Amino acid sequence: MKITEVRIFPVNEDRLKAYVTITLDGCFVVRDLKVVRGNGGLFVAMPAKRRKDGTFKDIAHPLNTETRAWMEALILEAYQREVGGADEDVRPLEGEETAERGRPSGTAGETGGEPLAAGGNGD
Repeated sequence: MKITEVRIFPVNEDRLKAYVTITLDGCFVVRDLKVVRGNGGLFVAMPAKRRKDGTFKDIAHPLNTETRAWMEALILEAYQREVGGADEDVRPLEGEETAERGRPSGTAGETGGEPLAAGGNGD
């Protein structure tokens, strides 16, 4: 699976920093992800819907920690590029030890056997 496009829509709010739309493999769009400034730095919140009881339930989300970390790293990298490398701190990911932020250990930017990409042209 590849993220073939990441679109960032910055907002000027205290905690909410941007809305995000991603495209998977050039054929499936996920909208309304959010870049949020939490106590530990920036993180990506998955799209969610408010239930009748007031709680929120994710509409779409990664099924494992490695995929979540990979997606968050690509999205936050795109966010930093979009806002010009603002001085927002990015929350450290669990087990992070290298500059290849969020990639599962032992991979070179791949998951599911296919190369990962951010941007509209698959690079």
